[in-house]
Amino acid sequence: MKPVRIAIADDDADMRGIVRKIIERDGGYELVGEAENGEELIDIFDRKHPQAVILDVEMPVMTGLECARAIQDRDPRTVIIFSTAHDRYMQDAFEVYAFDYLLKPFKLERALKTLELVRERLAEREEAAGRPAADAPTKAAAGRLMLRHREGVSLINVENILLVQREERMTVIYAADGKRYVTGESLGEVEEKLPPDVFIRTHKSYIVNINQIDSITPYGRWTYVVKLHGTTQDALITHEKFEELQRLFE
Repeated sequence: MKPVRIAIADDDADMRGIVRKIIERDGGYELVGEAENGEELIDIFDRKHPQAVILDVEMPVMTGLECARAIQDRDPRTVIIFSTAHDRYMQDAFEVYAFDYLLKPFKLERALKTLELVRERLAEREEAAGRPAADAPTKAAAGRLMLRHREGVSLINVENILLVQREERMTVIYAADGKRYVTGESLGEVEEKLPPDVFIRTHKSYIVNINQIDSITPYGRWTYVVKLHGTTQDALITHEKFEELQRLFE
């Protein structure tokens, strides 16, 4: 696996220096940019596309939480790690599905363990993406979805939809036939058109077809990875939604 690309943001130069040294201790990570605030981090993210970001919560111009939401809208698979001196933001971090929450001053071993887990999770995802997709089981849903996009509209068989996600500030639908549909409609607008007994909003950035779920594995502190039949794409599911899904199968 190539080095994990990481960007950091903190208005404290000394803290950026500490995090930089931690990242540079191991050849398994590459620092692709440093920022003093969330706005600068967004600019780095758009240019460098890091796989993970380590950011403070309290920053000028754009807070870490605001920045995390903007990053998730661009690519919800980005690993977000908060580094802050205050534990009162932990619930807010939970709401944006942070991978981890490091309290300053954090111990070196604690930070290195977090980075190790990030690399393991990304390696697992990379390995899964390289495997052939499993055949999809018999479909349960019916009907068609009219999807609006720049070229006009597309009509998609709902039973063929595997996954709907936010990607580069657009909504993307992955279908069982391998096709990928992009629309400017919000995830909520698409969700309203899908049968709720078949599709579940697993995360603010994902909707999955529950009949196509292959496996669910832990990812970070509060989320899990959902792997689907018929595609190498995966999704995230929050702890609350995981429990909701479990109840559906009881």
